[in-house]
Amino acid sequence: MDHISAIIITQNEERNISRCLESLKDVADEIIVVDSGSSDATQSICLNAGARFLHHDWEGYDRQKNYANSLASHSWILSIDADEALSPQLRHNLQLMKQQGFPPLTVFSVNRLTNYCGHWIHHCGWYPDARIRLWPAGIASWDGEVHEELKFSASVSHASLSGDLLHYSYYSVAEHASRTAKYATLAGEKAFHQGQRYNKGLALKTAWSFLRSYLLRLGFLDGRAGYTVCKISSFYTLIKYARLRELSLQEEGKA
Repeated sequence: MDHISAIIITQNEERNISRCLESLKDVADEIIVVDSGSSDATQSICLNAGARFLHHDWEGYDRQKNYANSLASHSWILSIDADEALSPQLRHNLQLMKQQGFPPLTVFSVNRLTNYCGHWIHHCGWYPDARIRLWPAGIASWDGEVHEELKFSASVSHASLSGDLLHYSYYSVAEHASRTAKYATLAGEKAFHQGQRYNKGLALKTAWSFLRSYLLRLGFLDGRAGYTVCKISSFYTLIKYARLRELSLQEEGKA
């Protein structure tokens, strides 16, 4: 039987962490929580659930996760966010696969289903949102401050896990808009540092972002919640390219 280390990074996650930890029971053989300075009840919740809880100053998403992964003592790593939880079907399938043994040098993706302000979003480009979340320890590292990605040091095979990873994303539209503005600004700065420069068409890019999500990706089927998701997705595009334009103009001395 294989053994799994579940890895979570946190900061002030008392709203979500209990649900996440509960879903890992009988799946994870150890749960490692690396916290960057919570001031709420995150620590006590984790300790009461039997998790290993450590403090580590924030270094950015990729370095924080890589540090957490380095603490794993088992042969397989399951990466999960505090605002996520394993669905019953996913838990069951992971339990079966543990008993049978995972195939070597194989990484597993899982479909992520997002709950937005109490509504499950099945369209808008938000589902299936497949993410690699399970892999053999020692062969992967995260890279990238924004939308970090896994890089593998060995040749791997890819497989999918049945069942959804439930993502409890936003509890209010205001929270969504605020976080979107933050991530979009970081994305614009990343694009600038990677050599991209602003070109015209900001309004067109923003409009296309909404139409693509709402019509082509069937966001309208998710009702009012889908409309809101698509509008804020277009807001992301607006902020990202507005920030890229600002930096480009500063470089040219025209700001």
